[in-house]
Amino acid sequence: MSDKVVTRFAPSPTGYLHIGGARTALFNWLYAKHTGGTMLLRIEDTDRERSTEAATAAILDGLTWLGLSWDGDAVSQFERAPRHREVAEELVRLGKAYYSYETPAELEAMREAARAKGLPPRYNGQWRDRDPSEAPAGVKGAIRIKAPTEGETVVHDRVQGEVRFPNKDLDDFIILRSDGNPTYMHAVVVDDHDMGVTHIIRGDDHLTNAARQTVIYNAMGWAVPSMSHIPLIHGADGAKLSKRHGALGVEAYRAMGYLPEALLNYLARLGWSHGDDEVMSIEDMIAWFDIGDVNKGAARFDFAKLEALNGVHMRKMDDRALFDIFVATLPYL
Repeated sequence: MSDKVVTRFAPSPTGYLHIGGARTALFNWLYAKHTGGTMLLRIEDTDRERSTEAATAAILDGLTWLGLSWDGDAVSQFERAPRHREVAEELVRLGKAYYSYETPAELEAMREAARAKGLPPRYNGQWRDRDPSEAPAGVKGAIRIKAPTEGETVVHDRVQGEVRFPNKDLDDFIILRSDGNPTYMHAVVVDDHDMGVTHIIRGDDHLTNAARQTVIYNAMGWAVPSMSHIPLIHGADGAKLSKRHGALGVEAYRAMGYLPEALLNYLARLGWSHGDDEVMSIEDMIAWFDIGDVNKGAARFDFAKLEALNGVHMRKMDDRALFDIFVATLPYL
């Protein structure tokens, strides 16, 4: 793995660039800039039913407005599906994965049996050591990883600390579906490896994925990137962020008259701080930001604080610059 820091922002184009995604992009961008590295952009568009070109355009436009530039061309995850299949088949050849041939009815029976015992659904590994020649006629096989069955998988997280996952809870999860399409869990690992990503910074709702992805990295003999799972953003009342709290697209904040500098300043301070500094320029944030300083606890979105910061940044601008921003905002009103 390269000594140069390479981060990535990997949104799914199923909607607008929401405020949580914008903060994730910002933290990736700041860490890359702070360390003299690069930030890549990958569009995770494997969900063909929900992914749209309009959403992709909105994400790119939102990042551009915020000034969060990426290096190189945006990568389409969907277009890399042949590579994902290649790696899955290589894992089978290495004896690290195998084909399983359960029917939907058999898989449902496994889930029901687990529920009856009060256990979470787990695959029972019945094809782990069977010969594919025993496959029932007319059933296409899915590829499952051979997850370790003993011990723990440890995720060394720069925000959450050392997180341990009992391997007995991981089960042999699918990496390539029976229709030949890769799972998200598998595609992400292959893409991050091939793109040379050294540092993964994403929401802590992905923390449980980190253990399974580590299993794939280890199976391929690839270096595991440094991982940082940042806390999610909640509303001012501590509840899950919703539209009434501020869970809007970046374009909505633009239409409401917020400056990109003010929005970035506010987002940077959701979960991270530099002493008592409330008002920060882009240059300040780049100089001061370190992912290891991000808090574990959920950050709370407060419109009043954002309003106050926006006012500060407006008053610092000269009249001509402020007028130009007003004119540029008109099409979004």
